[in-house]
Amino acid sequence: MKPILADRDAIERAAYLLKQGRLVAFPTETVYGLGADASNPDAVQGVFAAKGRPSDHPLIVHIAEAAAMKDWAAFVPEAATRLAAHFWPGPLALVLKKKAWVPLAVTGGQDTVALRMPNHPVALQLLQAFGGGIAAPSANRFCRISPTQAAHVADELGGAVDMILDGGACQVGVESTIVDLSGDRLRLLRPGQISRNAIEAVLQTGLLMPPTVGQSASRAPGMMAVHYAPVTTAMLCPSGQLVERLQNFIADGKKIGLLAYHADITETPQVRVIQMPEQAADFAQALYASLRELDQLRLDIILVEQPPGTEAWRAINDRLGKATVVW
Repeated sequence: MKPILADRDAIERAAYLLKQGRLVAFPTETVYGLGADASNPDAVQGVFAAKGRPSDHPLIVHIAEAAAMKDWAAFVPEAATRLAAHFWPGPLALVLKKKAWVPLAVTGGQDTVALRMPNHPVALQLLQAFGGGIAAPSANRFCRISPTQAAHVADELGGAVDMILDGGACQVGVESTIVDLSGDRLRLLRPGQISRNAIEAVLQTGLLMPPTVGQSASRAPGMMAVHYAPVTTAMLCPSGQLVERLQNFIADGKKIGLLAYHADITETPQVRVIQMPEQAADFAQALYASLRELDQLRLDIILVEQPPGTEAWRAINDRLGKATVVW
């Protein structure tokens, strides 16, 4: 399936296909999503089939405006209204108790639904043209690298998608922050560009930290122990050990890819180096495309230099922790 430039006619066509129960890949500010009519269980099942995704893993429903939360949630708490007013449109998904009619296919069999208003003109125009909620996980094979360009979707899902809207490269580059507001205690389920500190500042209360994978592997998207991963084995390496590890692999005759954050490593025929940005936001925007580039080179191993462990890098370290083996 060849991507189509997301002009007005293409967006109208995509909305029509969604209404027919078909699958449409579209850009958001985070990653490209694989969209289906969230009110149509059969269409939603098509998303799971295309991705090879287990049916007990919930999807995020994308909506065109904050007022639409009431269409999907049995109750919209004040905390949800406050966060939506502050961060939407934007990379924040809110987990709320679902209305009875919301298909269990969307929620992974749970009594909650995740809602988000994306901050991308194509996504918002598509939602307006469609007139409903679009269930959309990342448009890639389950547990593999999320797509941040339309070509990534075409390479990975091909004919499994009825249409791919090309809206350029995603600006955020990692998936949305997810906050669970469905219980008595508010919990961060997945870190993203919007930080825990920023959310707590708006709510004037603390968030519980994400549960361990064993406690909640399917509570929210991206909770698997292995996720966002290249096919090539990838290893996360502290900066101080990077040169030694690299030399050992070179001595063993391995073909190596390196995502370098701070280290200055010379590229050779045996070592392909991608120098990553030193600012967290820029690093996140480049991360998946860089991993995908190395993954396509048929290397023996990908080394990733460990970035800083500060709050600004939490989402990046979360994704790298699931995409790599750690020494």
